[in-house]
Amino acid sequence: GPRFSLNGFRAARTCDFTPERMTPVEATPSPAIAPFDAKAAAKHQQDWASHLETPIDMTNSIGMKLRLIPAGEFMMGSPETESDRDDDETQHRVSITKPFYLGVTEVTQEQYQKVMGTNPSQFKGPQNPVERVSWAEAVEFCRKLSAMPAEKTAGHVYRLPTEAEWEYACRSGTTTAYGFGDDASRLGDYGWLRSNSDSKTHPVGEKKPNAWGLYDMHGGVYEWCQDWYGAYPSGSATDPTGATSGSFRVLRGGSWRNLAWFCRSAYRSGYAPVLRYYDLGFRVLRSSIK
Repeated sequence: GPRFSLNGFRAARTCDFTPERMTPVEATPSPAIAPFDAKAAAKHQQDWASHLETPIDMTNSIGMKLRLIPAGEFMMGSPETESDRDDDETQHRVSITKPFYLGVTEVTQEQYQKVMGTNPSQFKGPQNPVERVSWAEAVEFCRKLSAMPAEKTAGHVYRLPTEAEWEYACRSGTTTAYGFGDDASRLGDYGWLRSNSDSKTHPVGEKKPNAWGLYDMHGGVYEWCQDWYGAYPSGSATDPTGATSGSFRVLRGGSWRNLAWFCRSAYRSGYAPVLRYYDLGFRVLRSSIK
């Protein structure tokens, strides 16, 4: 007979069971526990997509591509051996208990214009990332996108990722300084930074993606996160949402005008939420799976 994996009863679908006999729901897939390689990252995505009966990739009503990121666990922050690390990167274990969809790229100027009716960017280009957006404007974009008829009808809710969700997505199973390894000389294959950007932004998605299929997680524009900037916990955390208050909101990923070490997976920065800058944008998370 069929072998039943721990992943549940998928094998049963090939047998002649009547629908009544098929009542057991597929067991929840195992969480994606880092470290894992690109092949395992793709398998985790496939297992969760099958379990949730949802595609790995989806495109929403404004043409924004999103990708399914499975639940999992990783070490957030950087080991003390990582070169150029900062002392606010205390390493700690984090569990992300719910899968989510994350924008495959940073929000583009075209997408921002569709939702907000304006384009504040300095470096104009419909497929370039939107920049010169304050934290509050990024939050308002998420609110307005969630309220659009097609999204609202589908029950889709958008928000900024938490800092933990962002780093988990960026690392995509890696424990290295970057989402592809430790060799900073390869960074130009994955993103736009000072050494290759010609001092400006570029259309999104032109470089190599990470193992989850996300583009421009390193460089491009800094990305606003939901959290206040504050000290990390020393112990492990589950679905952390950061400091309860503060003066600055978290920025992640580095930008076109930064040196490599600002683009590390663990690098964190905080800006006043009212700031608008020409290397400052965001990507969105969709928290509702269905």
